[in-house]
Amino acid sequence: MDQPSGRSFMQVLCEKYSPENFPYRRGPGMGVHVPATPQGSPMKDRLNLPSVLVLNSCGITCAGDENEIAAFCAHVSELDLSDNKLEDWHEVSKIVSNVPHLEFLNLSSNPLSLSVLERRCAGSFAGVRKLVLNNSKASWETVHTILQELPDLEELFLCLNDYETVSCSPVCCQSLKLLHITDNNLQDWTEIRKLGIMFPSLDTLILANNNLTTIQESEDSLARLFPNLRSINLHKSGLHCWEDIDKLNSFPKLEEVKLLGIPLLQSYTTEERRKLLIARLPSIIKLNGSIVGDGEREDSERFFIRYYMEFPEEEVPFRYHELITKYGKLEPLAVVDLRPQSSVKVEVHFQDKVEEMSIRLDQTVAELKKHLKTVVQLSTSNMLLFYLDQEAPFGPEEMKYSSRALHSYGIRDGDKIYVEPRMK
Repeated sequence: MDQPSGRSFMQVLCEKYSPENFPYRRGPGMGVHVPATPQGSPMKDRLNLPSVLVLNSCGITCAGDENEIAAFCAHVSELDLSDNKLEDWHEVSKIVSNVPHLEFLNLSSNPLSLSVLERRCAGSFAGVRKLVLNNSKASWETVHTILQELPDLEELFLCLNDYETVSCSPVCCQSLKLLHITDNNLQDWTEIRKLGIMFPSLDTLILANNNLTTIQESEDSLARLFPNLRSINLHKSGLHCWEDIDKLNSFPKLEEVKLLGIPLLQSYTTEERRKLLIARLPSIIKLNGSIVGDGEREDSERFFIRYYMEFPEEEVPFRYHELITKYGKLEPLAVVDLRPQSSVKVEVHFQDKVEEMSIRLDQTVAELKKHLKTVVQLSTSNMLLFYLDQEAPFGPEEMKYSSRALHSYGIRDGDKIYVEPRMK
């Protein structure tokens, strides 16, 4: 059911967490008691407010009474206001400034691009460590203002904001560890490198679904731009050459990479993709979410050598020569045909005659008798067959079951079949 428009934060808070809708649970920290409220206030004397408030998709447009927010939300540490109708940063500031212990704030899918964030308003966010602005269409100017006023910001989410470029902030944000900027339109590496300049302490960079086409940067420059980067997600980017993968080795602390759905890997099998990536990225310990153990790494590096050993010298990557130094030149793996044998050559003995024959193993004993009828001049009903495995210690085995398939006897080339007439 659609929520009515023009609702305040406090109105929604009281409705959702009232004793009728959210029964009060006794015990320390489980509820908030406000002994006196302004005359005519719709609030009850007691609300059950957890430290994590989820008020998404509630039609919130404004803050409401700030004194009441301060009274009820002094202990709140996480606040989800996503998918509301907040379009004025001043209203957001009224809410946040009265939640003194707030560390996580989600403002996704609010039309906040319709107003300008002033620094005095952004100052109310000062304690926030994790900020989510997905699909808010927040401008880079707004982001810069936030960065200047949030000295302890550690995680920033800027997905689905239609960014085609990145605007550098005049001030570096030394505290940021994680940047989630997926599903934008950042195709040029010259834009991505600006993120390294703005966030020199970045540990995790999630760039999935941005169609980045190439990494145009020298190895030395990459190391300086992202000196602390430990994890990078390039799922569904536009990378299409192995040289771009090799450049990931320039990040001095990189140990986790995600590279699913890129054009470069489309022509390879699942096994080839993983093994070739592992072999080219010697420092990673996790690929596409899966741990890379020592055994898998050695298998992948040996696979890499054999994969490229027949390539022309000019097409062999430098990594191949590094691995040759490590393992030496390897012999190609033997090609083993594991398909079951379809026919064998056996000796057929009847009386004093011996004839070498090729027989199909998919036929039954009854079908073999029909095949031998013209050879031994006996009717099938008057024919007894005995199979002698050349390595068996127990002598011939009578082939007495007409419907039994020959392959079930384990017949091999050189074995013998004896034919005897049935005694009347």
